[in-house]
Amino acid sequence: MMSRQAFLCSLGSLYLSLLFVFLLMDVYARPANNSALKEKPADSKDENEILPPDHLNGVKMEMDGHLNKEFHQEVFLGKEMEEFEEDSEPRKNRKKLMVIFSKVDINNDKKIGAKEMQRWIMEKTDEHFQEAVEENKMHFRAVDPDGDGHVSWDEYKVKFLASKGFNEKEIAEKIRNNEELKIDEETQEVLDNLKDRWYQADNPPPDLLLNEEEFLSFLHPEHSRGMLKFMVKEIIRDLDQDGDKKLTLSEFISLPVGTVENQQAQDIDDDWVKDRRKEFEEVIDANHDGIVTMEELEEYMDPMNEYNALNEAKQMIAVADENQNHHLELEEILKYSEYFTGSKLMDYARNVHEEF
Repeated sequence: MMSRQAFLCSLGSLYLSLLFVFLLMDVYARPANNSALKEKPADSKDENEILPPDHLNGVKMEMDGHLNKEFHQEVFLGKEMEEFEEDSEPRKNRKKLMVIFSKVDINNDKKIGAKEMQRWIMEKTDEHFQEAVEENKMHFRAVDPDGDGHVSWDEYKVKFLASKGFNEKEIAEKIRNNEELKIDEETQEVLDNLKDRWYQADNPPPDLLLNEEEFLSFLHPEHSRGMLKFMVKEIIRDLDQDGDKKLTLSEFISLPVGTVENQQAQDIDDDWVKDRRKEFEEVIDANHDGIVTMEELEEYMDPMNEYNALNEAKQMIAVADENQNHHLELEEILKYSEYFTGSKLMDYARNVHEEF
């Protein structure tokens, strides 16, 4: 029979053997680093990546031409949107929603009309604008280390590539010496698109240097009428199939090639197509001629368009207006809370009168 000491020695040997195997597995599992300039994989996501966002808060359409699914919540909740989390207590969210209702209801008649909702939407949209301005100040300081108030394309390029995992000092030296950069095809394509956007944000007289205001237009084109036009051109270019610089309904609702692989995937996308069709026919195509021009798309994309805000207010009211009085009562907003906040509140009717 094995002694206790021999058993412990055997167990220790087994542990060391397993540890050695796991270490070998870890070494072989690590991705190879094929570029001397890189400190981490190029596709890793850096939280400080200074890149124009695809998702623009308070704007109805994304940069890639997709509808902003969170738009209703963004223009109803503003900064409070993050507070309405899925795991939050329904009772707490209910109280928050009641407070918002009282703020929107400026005439205190216990119901919200289209004009009140329009004012609120404009206020929340402006709130998103101010957040973007503050964020821009932080990013601008990061790419303008010498503090001269201007950023060159090369300065931005260095910071962008550094955020993608490249060695900042080596990249800066290579750019300074006009040496070739070994950049993967995907990153190069992103850089080319960014450079086009950079030129568009460079207001006359063009000097290829962006000040803080121009840099804001670069990161957030919704803040600039000129950049808004450029964003519309990009969307038209991506969706326009016959090259006439206009969009038909079929072009607007068509899915990218290869998106739908089978009938099951097609069924999943039916709601997507339905939403886009409704938005095209009822909102974007202002004169209802079946064609969306660049001008119509630009007006639709403008987040500070008061007519759009009023139209949006009416749509939001119509979703929950069960008694058809063209106003929203508190009970209706609570019942349709998922539409307005993304959070479904339970037992709304039982608690509404005792809490408000």
